Parts: sequence; C-alpha cells; structure tokens
Amino acid sequence: MGAMAASSDTVLRSEPRPGIAQLTLNRPDKLNAMTGELVQALHEHLDEIAVDPDVRVVVLTGAGRGFCAGLDLGGYGTAPHTERMGRTQAGFAVQKHIASLIPHLRSLPQPVIAAVNGAAAGGGFALVLGSDVRLAARASKFNAAFIRIGLSACDIGTSWVLPRLIGAARAQELMLTGRVFDAEEAYRIGLVVDLVDDHALLDTAYAKAEQIMLNAPFGVALTKEGMWSALEIPGMQAAIDLENRQQIMASATSDHREAMQAFLERRPPNYTNS
Repeated sequence: MGAMAASSDTVLRSEPRPGIAQLTLNRPDKLNAMTGELVQALHEHLDEIAVDPDVRVVVLTGAGRGFCAGLDLGGYGTAPHTERMGRTQAGFAVQKHIASLIPHLRSLPQPVIAAVNGAAAGGGFALVLGSDVRLAARASKFNAAFIRIGLSACDIGTSWVLPRLIGAARAQELMLTGRVFDAEEAYRIGLVVDLVDDHALLDTAYAKAEQIMLNAPFGVALTKEGMWSALEIPGMQAAIDLENRQQIMASATSDHREAMQAFLERRPPNYTNS
C-alpha cells in the first residue's frame, strides 16, 4: 500500500471547537469498517495530533449510523511496506498494523473521547476500549465480534483492557459469547460513562472535552499516562513512586503557578504549556 497521506477521506479531521480535534471514521456505507487505508490514515492523524500544541482533546466518532463495524470482511488490503513479504509475514504485518492502534491511542498525550454513535464491533469495539473516556448514544451497540467469525475474542488489546474496565467475570462472558449488547447495558456495567440521546452525543463529547481543558495540558498528559501505567503496575508502591515523580515534574511548571494564582484570584487560568 505504501505510505498514505493523512488526508485520506477514510478518516476526516475537523476542529469543532477550540482545542478539540475530531477524527471521524468515514466509510458510512460500510459502517466504517476497517481497511488498510482507514487504519493507516488513523495512525497518521494520531501522529500529527500528538505534536500539535493547539490540540488539547481528541473526539473519535463515526460517520453515518455506525461507529466502526470492525474489520472489513470484504477485504482489508495490505499493511504498509509488505509488498515483498510472504503470505504469513504479510498477514502478521496486517495484524500488527491494526493492533498497534491501541498503544498508539494510549501514547497520545491528549485524552481521547470515544463518541460511540452506532455499532462498535470487533476492531471498532477495541477502539472504544482504547479511548480514555467513553460516551454512547442510545443507538449504539457493542460486541467482541472476533469470536463470531471463528477467531479468538482476544484481539487488538481487548483481552487486556476489557477486564480492567468492567471486571473479569463480565468480560469473560462477553468475550466467550460474542453477543451484541446495547448502550443501556454498556452504561450499566460501566463500559461507558454517559448515555445520551443520539442527537446530543457530539455536544456532550465537546462539553466533556471542555471540562478536561480547564486543567493544564501537562497535568492532563501526565494523568493520562499515569493512569494507563498504573493499570500495568503489579503493586501500589510502584504506582505511588510514579505519582510522586509526576507531581514534582508538574509542580515545576509555569502552568502550575498560573493555576494556583488563578484559583486565588478566582479567575480562569491562562495555560501556556510551559
């Protein structure tokens, strides 16, 4: 497939409000199913956003009536730089091309809000899990679809993230059955933090983003990094050791001093990420 520009219309980037970058998966006729082109475009947009000082929060959503239906069973295409590989090697490269989206989302300094507007299945379900905040429209539905097509449900980080979000017992049942569950259940089990009417989904996501943007960029980035790292740390003391270092780093910034002064003066802070 070669290197693709992030301008590919399979993923659209917009700035609906200051500080917010919206990434819209844009294959609505296929419920935004994943192809090599879409996945590569998403990777490239994330690379660009990671170093964009004007972006504070990312909103990830889908065009049309679906969020993302997972792998396009009609044909994914190829991963970049696989033209001279054998079949097994090229297939492995495709698997890594998709699965690396989850650590890519995790490594982004900006929080990612998944605004789930419809079906989120398979790889689309994994994108929801890999986001930092998950909101759902009432029309949304979810499932670990991999197992329904003769594969393992343990794919694209799902076996690691899902049990940590909703508990092992619920995760095992959802992954072993692959059943479709609705937005009401997703909210009840804690998979999503808000359940909203379909027409209000994006405005709710933007409002949540603006709540996040009331905090200093460095503090937000450290919090995101620290929370994800804490999920991987086996003991409390290791997490506390990391927290201690983060707090000292943040306390040395101009934004910390500005936040303290703004609080005392009862005014909004003016952050410069310095």
